[in-house]
This record gives sequence, C-alpha cells and structure tokens, in this order.
Amino acid sequence: MTQVLHSLLRAGKTARQAGKVEALPSRSRAAAAQALAGPLFSLFRTILILGGAVFCMSRPAGNLHATVGNQPAGLPNFPRLILWAWERPEDLRFLNQPDEDQPGKNRQQTGVAFLARTLYLRAGDVVVRPRFQPLRVSPDTPLMAVVRIEPQRDGRLKLSEEQAKRTAEDIAEVARLPQVTALQVDFDAVRSEREFYRQMLTHLRQQALPGMPISITALASWCMDDDWITGLPVDEAVPMLFRMGVDHRNVIAFLSHNSEFNTSLCRQSLGISTDEPLSNLPKGKRVYIFTDKSWDKASLEAARKEAANE
Repeated sequence: MTQVLHSLLRAGKTARQAGKVEALPSRSRAAAAQALAGPLFSLFRTILILGGAVFCMSRPAGNLHATVGNQPAGLPNFPRLILWAWERPEDLRFLNQPDEDQPGKNRQQTGVAFLARTLYLRAGDVVVRPRFQPLRVSPDTPLMAVVRIEPQRDGRLKLSEEQAKRTAEDIAEVARLPQVTALQVDFDAVRSEREFYRQMLTHLRQQALPGMPISITALASWCMDDDWITGLPVDEAVPMLFRMGVDHRNVIAFLSHNSEFNTSLCRQSLGISTDEPLSNLPKGKRVYIFTDKSWDKASLEAARKEAANE
C-alpha cells in the first residue's frame, strides 16, 4: 500500500496540457515532465484506475460522515490529533502501533493530513503540481488529503466560475487516493478572492464523493471579527494559530479574553506548530500540528504533549 500511495501521488495530473508545466518552478519542471513521459506514466495511470476502484469498494463506511443540508457536521469519526505532512519525505509507519506499555492496545490514534497537490491559479487556467516527495503510512492510519491553492497576484488574474469548477474537479480527484477519508483545502483567500472561493467550495461539495468530509484552513481573523465563512458548504474551518504575521498580537489578545472563537465553523479544531507554543487555547478541540521538518517518534511525543495542553 505504501508504494501504491506514493505512485498515485506522483501520477496526479500535472497540468491540463503538457505546456502548462512551464509555469512550475524550474526544479519541479523536469520532475513533472518526467512523470508525464514514457511507460511509467501509463503504468501509474493504470494503478490509479485500479487502485481507485479497489479503494472505493473496500473503504469502511464508518470512516465517512455526511453533511446534511450543507450544515457544518464536523468530522466525528476522524482522530483528534492530526499531523500535517507537507512537501518533504515522510515515513510515518510508526504511527498507530501497539502500545508497548499496554499489550493488546494501540496508542492514541493519530491521523495524517498530507499535502497531496498544489494548484496554481493563473490567468484563465489552473496548473496542478502533484506531490513529489514520498509518504509512507501504515494501513490503519486515517488520511486527509490537503490541496494548497496559490493564486497569481500580479494584477493579471481574473478568476472565473469556470476556473472554480476546474479547481473543484482537481481537488475532488485526490479523494480517491487510498485511505483518504477527508479533504482539506488550504487557501489564504484575500477579499477579492472570497466569492471565487465560495463558488469553488460549492462545486467541490457537488463533485466530492458522497459523504466525504471537507475541511478548510482559516486565517485566525476569519474566526474572530472577519467572519465571511459562515454558511460555506464545509464541515470545519481550522484556525491557523501560527505564522500569523501582523495578526499575531490581536489573536493572542483575543484568546486571553475569550474561551471560544466567534465563528461556529472554527469551534471544532485548532492548527498549531511545534515551534510556536501558545497558551490559553480553547479546550477540547481536534488539533492539527505542523512541523517544519520530517516527523519522527520524538517530535510525535512532543506534539502529543502540546496537544494535551491545548
């Protein structure tokens, strides 16, 4: 399963046309072009079709949670501790192994939210960059596929509903990867991009597998006094409480005087980082934890302790 997952990630659609690869950074162009060339791509495409079919038939229904009437339903069947695995080699097979201190029992279940692909919004187009780094997990580890959206903010970008549909389609694709039981969209949308984001999420809800939970990351300000996300067709919004920039002081002040965020979508989870410890965090949340290096057992234990003090 580990090798199949890595192959499926690499076999993702790199661009709608081969020429679109030129929009990628120079270090990525050669790898992307190589992934599209030769017999290996045909093999990967076959694996994608077969793997998707087997996965859809074998996925336990209990891992899914339907959203009824577009109301935020949360992710009650997803672990309370989630590790973000970004674009770097990750071997997480040590997760969810039997507890040596309690034979017959597993340690606290931990999920993985891995960067599956990055979408670059260009003038009239959507360019797809698949994950190129290996991700290894045990068969029992719940996975959330994360898609990062990077818009071209140089004055030439005019977002359209057609781009919203294509973006939703490219995100919905990764839900068919093995073990994936939820989707997450990472998009720091500025005010002029919010209507596009709303349209895209509406299309994504329509295109995603039935019952597939949809999570989004959220700037902390969206969860406090700039609530524009209420009513979005998603199951949760994860307040990002690290790399907050100019909002850092306002967020810390807000958390010191409030036990909960104003926006209801932001009340189920938190996003923190191993290198930016915080206090006075709302209690009883699902915790997503980011690290700027590959995970290992030591960093996992530190993350568990940090999550326990949230």
